[in-house]
Amino acid sequence: MDGSVQERKRVVEAYFEGFRSGDHEAILVCLTDDVVWEIVGHRRLQGKAEFDSEIESDRFEGHPELAVESLTGEGERVVALGRGLGRLRGGGELRFAFCTAFELTAANAIASVTSYIVPLDQGSD
Repeated sequence: MDGSVQERKRVVEAYFEGFRSGDHEAILVCLTDDVVWEIVGHRRLQGKAEFDSEIESDRFEGHPELAVESLTGEGERVVALGRGLGRLRGGGELRFAFCTAFELTAANAIASVTSYIVPLDQGSD
């Protein structure tokens, strides 16, 4: 791979598509073995096994709806802004806004993910 910002954005888009479809392998193939995922204010995970355990949380049913509104890239970093919707087990839903920063290697593998997730009121769009 060429290490270009466009290629890094394509990797990040594939990552989000994996979450939308619940395809663990599609997500994990985008990551380094020692990937770090910090969900700010919630938890920090390291390595593919821990990452895999968080792909589908016990709190939710089905797969999230994720709308990436923008991807910005510079050098080894890509930042995604967007909104999402998760359906809670037992009923209800969680609407949220997110900002997720990715750091990728020269080989275009995601080495770190930092996610800021902000719950929104039920009526927010």
